[in-house]
Amino acid sequence: MRSRYFLTTIALLLLAVLTVTPVLAADTVFTPGGADNATQYFNLAEVAISRGQYDQAVSLFDQALAENTTMISKSDTLMYLYKDKAAALADLGRYDDALATVNTGVAQFKNSSGMWNNKGYVLYKMGRYNEAVDAYSQAVKIDPSYEKGWINLGDALEKAGRPSEAVDAYGKALALDPESSPAKEGLATARKEAASAQGPVLIALAIIIIVAGGVTIWYVKFRKPAENKAEPEKSGKKE
Repeated sequence: MRSRYFLTTIALLLLAVLTVTPVLAADTVFTPGGADNATQYFNLAEVAISRGQYDQAVSLFDQALAENTTMISKSDTLMYLYKDKAAALADLGRYDDALATVNTGVAQFKNSSGMWNNKGYVLYKMGRYNEAVDAYSQAVKIDPSYEKGWINLGDALEKAGRPSEAVDAYGKALALDPESSPAKEGLATARKEAASAQGPVLIALAIIIIVAGGVTIWYVKFRKPAENKAEPEKSGKKE
């Protein structure tokens, strides 16, 4: 009985290994002769990103691009490849490489709001905030319902020292999702910064008005009248 129970247990364990192993391998191992090679490398790269393994993800994206990309070009996969590779490079601090990658993607997918958004992300990370504003603006122009794009635009506008415009961007995000915490927080901050920025401007304007008014009053009431010019002496012959 014991030997039969032991053999049954071994058989069940072997069955479990045979069943589970292929499922795990499908997420982590390249399978030659399986699905389209570029697609496989792309999928493996996405798994690496989900695990925070950005170096490995970039390497896998490069392997995907080195393959025949005909199949992934027929769907949105190639667009996502450039977009996600750029983001991974930015997260690694390789900003120049990230910008070059996303520019390549934008050149091929000009109407992708996600691609423009990630270009904005790279530029934002580089501290090039006004250029990030331009990229995010293009993203929401393509897709006005892109809530994340509006929030990112607001963040870039704040960093660029344009809080009044940021208020409008966060407002657009809240119109799409009234419960958005990032949009609410961004809007509150932008309003404070906009109010602070307006204070010195209003004071300076008031000073200018007061000074101009004082000068005008002085000129009208206290200026000396112009002295009459002496009449020229008459010339004539002696009598």
